[in-house]
Formats: sequence, structure tokens, C-alpha cells
Amino acid sequence: MTRALALFSGGLDSILACRVLMAQGIDVVALRFITPFFAADVGDAERYQAEMRAKYGIGVQVRDVSREFMAVLRHPAHGFGHNFNPCIDCRIFMLRTARALLAEYGAAFLATGEVLGQRPMSQRRDAMGIIERDSGCGGLLVRPLCAQLLPATRAEQEGLVDRLRLLRLSGRGRAEQKRLAALFGIRDYPAPAGGCLLTDVNLGPRFRRFAPGIFGLPDVAAQVDSFRLLLTGRHFEPAPGLWLVLGRNQQDNERLLALRAPGDWLLTTVDRPGPLGLLRSLGGEMGAAGNGGLAGIAAGLLLRYARKVDGRAAPGVVRLESETGLREGRFAPLGEAALEALMV
Repeated sequence: MTRALALFSGGLDSILACRVLMAQGIDVVALRFITPFFAADVGDAERYQAEMRAKYGIGVQVRDVSREFMAVLRHPAHGFGHNFNPCIDCRIFMLRTARALLAEYGAAFLATGEVLGQRPMSQRRDAMGIIERDSGCGGLLVRPLCAQLLPATRAEQEGLVDRLRLLRLSGRGRAEQKRLAALFGIRDYPAPAGGCLLTDVNLGPRFRRFAPGIFGLPDVAAQVDSFRLLLTGRHFEPAPGLWLVLGRNQQDNERLLALRAPGDWLLTTVDRPGPLGLLRSLGGEMGAAGNGGLAGIAAGLLLRYARKVDGRAAPGVVRLESETGLREGRFAPLGEAALEALMV
């Protein structure tokens, strides 16, 4: 039996691409790549695999490529989209990674759920050609949903795939995908969405502000964790090169504790409930964070989100602690104008 290795996002297009090939008797192994920016819904891999098998009959392999993806994000040869999204380089990276796994899975070719013209950066005809060329996947890549609008691939020419049973979808409409899903008996599928946080217009400024400092960290694992931190809570730059994150809820607070690194300062309120704060240096001078103006700014931001007193933000006691120091002091909350000036 012929086997295909398919890039799988969990969205309707990738589900349908797998099922179109499976309808031809092709054994499909779906690859779900994980980074801090997409596939956050996977959670426990075994649970996710069982869910995909039960819902769609698709066998999914989950692989975390966060560390390798840092190089793509740092220097995307084809640049960024409107936000912080290196879509073309991301597709090249994923296909190149999948191509290297063909022998491991005993697969004859690769497949994706791409639809010609659906995404403005990576699914233009010229961009799709660049992606196929630069990933080294020339002749290996089948795009089942729009294959009849593209030149025949090696798998089609050699009869591994029946080209006449592939599709010719194009554009951003979803009517044909919905019709096809109904034919396959698929009713429970995710609503269309960008899926990748790097395309988020609200997160773009934050990525651009802090990414240079994050990439300055000497360890790739620390870079990955810093990007995970970048997706948690409220973010401030209390001084050049310094980064303060405040939790918005208990889940955020727990995540801040889990992502705390050596050298970070942890801020907590003492005399009333409030968020946790994590202060990290990205090349700025931390010094004794428990002293001077920096402490007042960081603590003042923390108190701005602590429980109100008589309906207003009020002074309070804040503890600042790191591996090398501990201090408690009474501080005043920052005003609205100062808060907005420092928020990223």
C-alpha cells in the first residue's frame, strides 16, 4: 500500500486533504508540528491522537519543533507578513522537516491541505512554487485540494495517486470544503481561523518589541520559553531592555511560575490579593531590582491590577525576590498615563 506523509494543522482543509487521499486507498500519516505559536490545542499528545482517530479516522503523529523553528523566526529569508509571520519560510521549514522523515515513515510522497489563492502570502501560485523549490520537495508534494490547477507531480505521473480524483479548489470560499466534509460524514470540525499567533495583529507589536532581546539570549531553550512567556499575561517595558509580565488570572500566574528562569525577579502583593509579576532582563541593566526607581515602577504596575480599595487602585506592600535578593516595601500604584506609556 502506498503511504503519504501529510502536514496536518487540524483545520478542515488538512482533514479533507487526508481523507481525499485515503479515499483512494492511500495510507496517510498526518504530521502535527508544534511550536509556541501554533498547535496550542494539542495538549496531551495521546489524547489528541485518539480524538483525531475517532473524529476523522486519521492517524496523527505529533512532533515538537520549537527549537528548530527559532532559526526560521530569527532570519526568515522571504521576510515577514503584515505582522510577525514568516509564512513562506515556515512552510519551507515544515516541508523540509517532513521530507527528512519520509524514510522513517516509509512514505512515498508528501501532501498538504493548501488551496490555491486561499492565503495571501503563502498560497499564491508563485509562492507555492518557491516553497516547493526551496524545501527540496520538487515532484514530491501533492496538494489534493487544488492539484488539478497545478502541474502533475511525480506521484501522479507514476500512478501512486489518481489525479482525476483530486480536486481543483481555489480562492477563499469555503462552500466546496463544507460540501466535501458532508460527503465524508464530517460535521464536527474547527471554524476557519488563522491558527498561528504570529499573524495576530494585536500581538505583532509585542513580538517586534521583545524578539530582538529574546534572540539575544544565549540558549535556544531559553528563547523558546521566552516566546511562551510572551504569549502569557500583560506586558510592560519598565526600562530599556527590561521586561515585566503580569498575570491576568490564576492560570497566567501558574504559567509565570513555570516559566520563571534564573535571574528573574518575582513580584507578589503582600497585604491584599493581586497578580504575580515576572521581571526579566533582555539585555537591560537589572542591577538590584529591589532598589530605586525600577522597583517603584514594577511594583506600581503590579498594584495597578491588585484588588481595589474603596473602588480605587491604592498603595500596598509588594515583595520582590530573586535568587540573590529579597525586599518588601510599600509602593504607590502607577497612574493610567504611565501605565499606557509602558504597556506593550
